[in-house]
Amino acid sequence: MTTNPNFNELPTFNAITLTAISSDENEDWLHPILEIFRPRPLPVLQKTSKLYLVPSSFDDEFDPDFAPEPTSSQDLPELKEWCTNFARNVLEIYAGRRAPGQLTKTFHHRIFNELLKNSGSEKEIGHIRKVHIDEPLDGVCEATVTVRFGNRLRALTFRFEGVDGRWLCTALSLL
Repeated sequence: MTTNPNFNELPTFNAITLTAISSDENEDWLHPILEIFRPRPLPVLQKTSKLYLVPSSFDDEFDPDFAPEPTSSQDLPELKEWCTNFARNVLEIYAGRRAPGQLTKTFHHRIFNELLKNSGSEKEIGHIRKVHIDEPLDGVCEATVTVRFGNRLRALTFRFEGVDGRWLCTALSLL
């Protein structure tokens, strides 16, 4: 016995649409028996960056009470503006238009001595094109600045470490 006397046509099915009666998606779980089987939501862990930095010492010896202390990047100035200003100042030093002594506190003394040797080595002040910033660890910034000197494009790279509540330049090179 068939319900469709016409064998050449396929049977038609009515679609069933379910509409929610309540806006509470957990309404099914409000029943006391089902409550014991409710899947428990996984706790969302707040990940905070950890400070793993051991400041570069360049083989300097420090009294333990006066050794440099790492500082988290949350307690330091904003990087984009800091790196742009720092790069502009360093380019002015390379061109001989700024006294290197103005940036003494932002450099490790060995890197500052290298900067003094290269002071005035460029003919003109380079024009900053782009600043690329990377933070591999909390309290560490590695930046590359593309700089145009006339028709030539060069890169200024530097590394900052958060030490004693300020950014300290621990590597600098003009490629």
